[in-house]
Amino acid sequence: MHVISEKKLREFWKSHPDAETSLRAWHRVAEQSVWHSFASLRETFARADQVGRCTIFNIGGNKYRLIVVIHFNREKIYVRHLLTHAAYDEGKWKEGCTCP
Repeated sequence: MHVISEKKLREFWKSHPDAETSLRAWHRVAEQSVWHSFASLRETFARADQVGRCTIFNIGGNKYRLIVVIHFNREKIYVRHLLTHAAYDEGKWKEGCTCP
């Protein structure tokens, strides 16, 4: 899969250094994987969730949330949001994520 954009990951871990190791690991696995559906993604990331068109990953022991939109047919992952768990719980991310 091709992750767009790694820059967002780097910017996040600059302000949250404890997320860097987990984000780098997620990025490495995502770039080396080819998923054809959410079900095949769950074989790799069993705790990933789907909300509307968005896929949510727990990062850093559930301290952070990575919110992406995945186009399985194009093998593209679009990073939409990286949030602390508290910011995620506010739910504002749904508006910009085109989730219902």
